Amino acid sequence: MRLTVAAAVALALAGCASFSPDGGFDKVGELTKERNGQPTLVRSEADNNIVSSRVAELLKEPLSADGAVELAYLSNRGLQASFSELGIAEADLVQAGRLRNPSLSFGRLSAGGMVEIDRSVMFDVLALLTMPAAKEVMQRRFEQAQYSAAFEAVGLAADVRRAYYGAVAAQELVKYYQRVMDAAEASSELAKRMLEAGNFNKLSQMREQAFHADATAQLARAKHRALAERERLTRLLGLAGEQLAFTLPGRMPDLPTEPLEPKDAEQTAMDRRLDVLMARRSAEATAKSLGLTKITRFVSVFEAGYQNKNQTGETRQDGYELRLELPLFDFGSARFARAEATYMQALHRAAQTAVNARSEVRESYAAYRTSFDLARHYRDEVVPLRKRISEENLLRYNGMLIGVFELLADSHEQVRSVTGYIEALRDFWVAQTNLQTALTGRAPGAGS
Repeated sequence: MRLTVAAAVALALAGCASFSPDGGFDKVGELTKERNGQPTLVRSEADNNIVSSRVAELLKEPLSADGAVELAYLSNRGLQASFSELGIAEADLVQAGRLRNPSLSFGRLSAGGMVEIDRSVMFDVLALLTMPAAKEVMQRRFEQAQYSAAFEAVGLAADVRRAYYGAVAAQELVKYYQRVMDAAEASSELAKRMLEAGNFNKLSQMREQAFHADATAQLARAKHRALAERERLTRLLGLAGEQLAFTLPGRMPDLPTEPLEPKDAEQTAMDRRLDVLMARRSAEATAKSLGLTKITRFVSVFEAGYQNKNQTGETRQDGYELRLELPLFDFGSARFARAEATYMQALHRAAQTAVNARSEVRESYAAYRTSFDLARHYRDEVVPLRKRISEENLLRYNGMLIGVFELLADSHEQVRSVTGYIEALRDFWVAQTNLQTALTGRAPGAGS
């Protein structure tokens, strides 16, 4: 009867801890949705079919920045691997809420026709007493795993946006470098024919030839950069096979009318940045772990159980057994010192993370405003001015006041101003991504 009651108690305690239906992913989705979109956890064949259908739908049209982030959330296997940490943390949490299995011992001795049988069932009483504290420690770690998963998702989204703007800009730059190449070929061919006709000197012809050679090298570098940027984006999106034929827009997004003016930016980072929140959770979890270490400092083993003994010709003897670890050689000072050092380490890391976050917000905003002002300067001043100069030179050419080589050289300068604007526009969108990441996600320079 006693054995049955003990087993029933153990089963009841074990039944108190169970896995959640969503595996803790709802919290991850909530954290990432308000920052950079809703990720998807793929755990079954049905989930995989839904993902494949949505990926195919997204790939039918030229990708936008938001579409690229959604695509990465669906297809990036590295992100799905990081989500598996949630399952590991939840398993530890459930395990912490369950009593250890009892141990059963059986002994039989015989001599001279006499038989002695010993039986005992032992339960870990210390684990039962410390279960609430241990479960609270694991609950903190599970919450930290949720923040860590959201941290990886937000970091991937930022990487995708940076790679997206880089790929679109590089693709657009190839088009303009091709125009420079066309102008260089025309001027080089014309100079060669005029030299053969005796209407051009050798030095001027070599200058046009050098211009053509330089334009050829620039175009080759631009094409390679476009390929490299596209492949970088492809890796982040997690695409392969037929999916590699995805298309990008033909030009960069336009510059906003006005720049962002975030209010209380540093406080926003303290309240919402995931790496700051993770550092706080880590310090809290370590503090709880330190409390548990204090509880078990002197006694780390305490078991109790039922015992009986049978002997030939004698009445069965019933009783109980206690098993206690005596702190004669190890008083737990090393474990306690280690726990204290770990807590101080977590505390200092949390403080340094907060200092870094404030600094990164200030730096990211300065870069954002600089890139916005520079892109606006190109858009409103440099490009229109070069266009007016080109129109004036065309009029002068039509009036035979300048030659064709001066007109082609001016075309080259006009294209250079346009490429400068494209690069400034790319830098602005990257800077805006870094600013948003610094405010609510993670350090802008942190890799996934």
